[in-house]
Amino acid sequence: MQTQRETTAEARALRDQTEQSIAGIARFLQDTFSQRVVAYIAGIEDPKQVGKWCREQNAPRFDSEMRLRTAYQIFKFIESAENLHTARAWMIGMNPQLDDDSPLEAIAGERYKEVMTAARAYLQGDL
Repeated sequence: MQTQRETTAEARALRDQTEQSIAGIARFLQDTFSQRVVAYIAGIEDPKQVGKWCREQNAPRFDSEMRLRTAYQIFKFIESAENLHTARAWMIGMNPQLDDDSPLEAIAGERYKEVMTAARAYLQGDL
């Protein structure tokens, strides 16, 4: 069962993700993880495309945008309860609830609900 704090943090992360442009989200993720990692999350081969998204020279396909928005939202959810460094480590580390994949790997594989469930469990101290 989610606490009021977790519900508020989740709502804030959703609002933040909704209000951000895809260019802003791509920039944040690139600064946090690297251009190559963002390309992996988005499911594209050319990391230079991420830089183009950041500069608003073009936009990602729908499926790539979904992955980036999901990664950003879940990152912000974890960060709001912890801090930037913990959120980053959680996103790239192995997670037993995700069959030992990292949350970023699971997002790249479009396992969005599983990652959100793992994030909620982490913040509730169930893992």
